[in-house]
Amino acid sequence: MNESLCFAAALAALFGVAVAVWSRRQTARTMRRLENMLDAAMDGNFTEEVFDETRLSALESRLARYLAASKLSVQNIQAQRDQISALISDISHQTKTPVSNLQLYAQLLEEQPLTPQAQHCVQAIRGQSRKLQTLIEALVKTSRLETGILALHPRTEALAPMVERAAAQYAPKAAEKGLTLTVQTLDGQAVFDPKWTEEAVCNLLDNAVKYTPSGGTVSIEIRNFELFSAIRVFDTGPGIQEAEQANIFGRFYRGSEAYQAEGVGIGLYLTRQILEQEGGYVKVKSAPGQGSVFSIFLPRE
Repeated sequence: MNESLCFAAALAALFGVAVAVWSRRQTARTMRRLENMLDAAMDGNFTEEVFDETRLSALESRLARYLAASKLSVQNIQAQRDQISALISDISHQTKTPVSNLQLYAQLLEEQPLTPQAQHCVQAIRGQSRKLQTLIEALVKTSRLETGILALHPRTEALAPMVERAAAQYAPKAAEKGLTLTVQTLDGQAVFDPKWTEEAVCNLLDNAVKYTPSGGTVSIEIRNFELFSAIRVFDTGPGIQEAEQANIFGRFYRGSEAYQAEGVGIGLYLTRQILEQEGGYVKVKSAPGQGSVFSIFLPRE
């Protein structure tokens, strides 16, 4: 009797082990099948292989439908990007000549004997045509960045040459306005796209020179941290109210102190777009009557 019970118990144990082994093998086969399905899906080579009523076959069918829909969605997105790219190119091309003609005719009119009132109107036309040209150029650049049409190519480089080029562009404008523009510490390197990061720095310098009153100072420096290198632009302008600081990087936003100044309110927005695509960011520290400090942070590696 005891021998029969022992034999039955051993048989049950063996059966349990066999079932466990079979179950594990089935699970392993299912997992391998799923891994193969996902690998094929990532490679773009997925096709349904089993057509039956099992849950795995149903999963294959659902995955096939999902991938087909995803592929169609990607194709639609690409088609929309191509259309946007063509539209942007058309806008840039079609507006370049009319704007250039406006500036040319305004210049020719200025050379004619005009009444003071007419001279004032001609100067307004030239100013507005320059503003229109700046707006179109900024919108084209921003749209290309936002849609992924224009890609940045960050690489590890020293920051000094790029910062010096940007400062040199605004030195004459600062001198003409009676500002002191200084370039301070320039030791450091980071991962960035030289062309587009220079444009971002120029946007900050443009704002600093634009809003700093005659007799003020603008300075630029590089400061290194553990993970980031910062390019900092200081000015002695009117400062920015704390309530507005969260909005100044928005597209077309003009602060309460900026409405009388030149510009279209897109420079800081474009700067933020550039920095985000490089893995960096931009921030501001300011207070009314105390000037502003705009800082660009770029990853060091």
